[in-house]
Amino acid sequence: MLWCLISAPLLWAQSTGREVTDQQLIWVGYHSTLELNKGWSLNFEVEERRFINPDRQHQFLARGQVRHALGKNWDAVGGFAYFLQSPHNPFATEVLVVPELRLHIQLDYKQPLEKLMITHRYRAERRFFRNTAGGELADGYTANYRFRYRLGLEYPLVKLGQQRLKGKLSDEIMVNAGERITHNWFDQNRLYAGLSYPVHKNVSVEAGYLKWFQQRASGNQFYDRDIIRLIVSHKLDLKRKEADVEI
Repeated sequence: MLWCLISAPLLWAQSTGREVTDQQLIWVGYHSTLELNKGWSLNFEVEERRFINPDRQHQFLARGQVRHALGKNWDAVGGFAYFLQSPHNPFATEVLVVPELRLHIQLDYKQPLEKLMITHRYRAERRFFRNTAGGELADGYTANYRFRYRLGLEYPLVKLGQQRLKGKLSDEIMVNAGERITHNWFDQNRLYAGLSYPVHKNVSVEAGYLKWFQQRASGNQFYDRDIIRLIVSHKLDLKRKEADVEI
């Protein structure tokens, strides 16, 4: 099912003779969660996303989120992200880096099914792109909306030492909306498979493969990206520390 969601637009693009550009990248990131109390937490993410051969920056990302537990496995999230977008072509002679400011609201839902965890993420984004003119940054921003849905599966696998290796599989679809969106209402699809392992009670390491298929603004051009993803996640539980102090 997940593979069908990503393979359908890819096969359509190839069968209709559209232009598909293949690229290889690596994403390296650090994610942290600060548990404030039973219902509230803060999330921070920093990622460096680079092309492989040649080695060149594609994106830099810094994101912060506030998360609130609504109960019955639902969470509400609000956040802000700062992007630096380098040219999509790693061989480009231009070196202009374009900032993007991004606001989002989000709902997360978890469905436990014995050992299997099914996750749903619904996200709406308001994206502000810095204007450019003549190959330089210009005043002001241009904005549009993007809506995202991600279906995920998580399952504990073999036990390594005192902890279990966890397998992850997800598929995310994104669509654009706004006055400037004419040909690429379908933005992109991301299929991900990875493994996560807790190296410490508060630190886990995740490695995986991401297939990123994206439609460009022209409507008849696409990116087909193969990505290696390496993430270190760190959790700080302040509510436990507060309880220790009271004792």
